[in-house]
Amino acid sequence: MAAVASAVVAVGTAAGVLSAVGRPAEDTAAHPGPTASPTVAPLPVAPSRPPASRTPSAPPSTSAPAPRPSEKPAPKPSAATAARPDGRLYRHPDSQVAEWVAAHRGDPRRQVIEARIASQPAAVWFADYNPGKITGRVRAVTGPAARAGRTPVLVPYAVPGRDCGGASEGGAPGLDAYDAWIREFAAGLGTGPVIVVLEPDAIAQADCLTADDRADRYASLARAARTLHTANPRARVYFDGGHSGWHSAAKQAAELRAAGAADSGDGIFTNVSNFHRTADEAAYARRVLAALGGPARLGAVIDTSRNGNGAPADDAWCDPAGRALGQAPTTRTGEARIDAYLWVKLPGESDGCSAAAGSFAADYAYRLATG
Repeated sequence: MAAVASAVVAVGTAAGVLSAVGRPAEDTAAHPGPTASPTVAPLPVAPSRPPASRTPSAPPSTSAPAPRPSEKPAPKPSAATAARPDGRLYRHPDSQVAEWVAAHRGDPRRQVIEARIASQPAAVWFADYNPGKITGRVRAVTGPAARAGRTPVLVPYAVPGRDCGGASEGGAPGLDAYDAWIREFAAGLGTGPVIVVLEPDAIAQADCLTADDRADRYASLARAARTLHTANPRARVYFDGGHSGWHSAAKQAAELRAAGAADSGDGIFTNVSNFHRTADEAAYARRVLAALGGPARLGAVIDTSRNGNGAPADDAWCDPAGRALGQAPTTRTGEARIDAYLWVKLPGESDGCSAAAGSFAADYAYRLATG
């Protein structure tokens, strides 16, 4: 394991574009509403335990006030800096960054944030254990995506023992409940193409579990992938591959094999909420896939949302300075076995230092967009 591998282990770190938990009166609407979030404690400069690419929980119940606008007017985006969104991926219109843009038309940062972040397709997170409601909330994303002829990226994030009981703890009360929740989740997938990033950290961070509990979790993940495929044969389901600064490719592949990724999934995902360069992640993903074995069709998707400048040299993990947006989301990577570059963690949603964990921080977003 690499020493302090710039892991994202923020206390109460926030989720991707949406938590899709809905407003009280809108049970079927995906919206960046709250789930219960822990109080954000003061954050250390570096993780106190071995690095783990801990990913976001759902956004907190209140958003921190936006920082004051920069005194310098925002530069006008150019063709070179404002990447054109890929038409194959779906941009859900209901997100924290979209809300901020709509509410701050006169802000000098608005044009850059809108052009370089809000315009990009990004993942939709489902971080609440909400039986009876999850089908409608998934359908609220997949339905519009199918009508638009585009592919949504969905992140189910409710595995029991999530985050090893840390600040992003939560999820279903047990694996039987999780299996039932996944069946309801799958019922909302529809019939169009969909990418599912199945439970970030559920495999790479599973060392905290006993051997028996880990085996039970892995069996549940394999069942989840089969359930998703049965509900929608066009779904592509990716298992947790960690990232290039964490476990060795051989270790990660062994865990993925134990979780049934080679038989039940379509490949792996890497770098979720992290900063490692795309080239490093692509090389790592191919090593993991080679060690994993399984069908040649297995591929990888990489979170490129904040990796434009690579990982910080000082291993900072909480909204670190000097980072930049990575490659725009696309399914046209031109790389062998790399199926897509995705924005799984939405740029500008704080790890807990620029603002409350999970809330949109305009100043942080602007720094990423101009980095």
